Amino acid sequence: MSADAQPISLASETARAAAASLALLADDTRLKILWTLMHGEQHVNALADIVGAKAPAVSQHLSKLRLAGMVSVRREGTYAYYRASDDHISRIVSLLVDHTSEELAAQAQVSALRARTEKQR
Repeated sequence: MSADAQPISLASETARAAAASLALLADDTRLKILWTLMHGEQHVNALADIVGAKAPAVSQHLSKLRLAGMVSVRREGTYAYYRASDDHISRIVSLLVDHTSEELAAQAQVSALRARTEKQR
């Protein structure tokens, strides 16, 4: 940073709003719902089957995600079809899942290497 550059500050309001978004994503069922909806729209019962939760619980999660603007709904007859509606959140979820997958794979490799080393002793 140059001598005359000002430090960059994150506004408290922005930090609080960002933390609230991250808090919504901190639930594994909501994360699975968003991940699924990033790959195509689904109705509640299909989502419940895919994420391994009961439909009423999925409906509650969808309600929270919808209020936050992360998912949107399309009604067709008696069905409501949900989809991910926030490209920014979708990118964050994709990055987080990719990062976590890579970290878990690396940990598995280290564990396998340690196990082989222990066997050789």
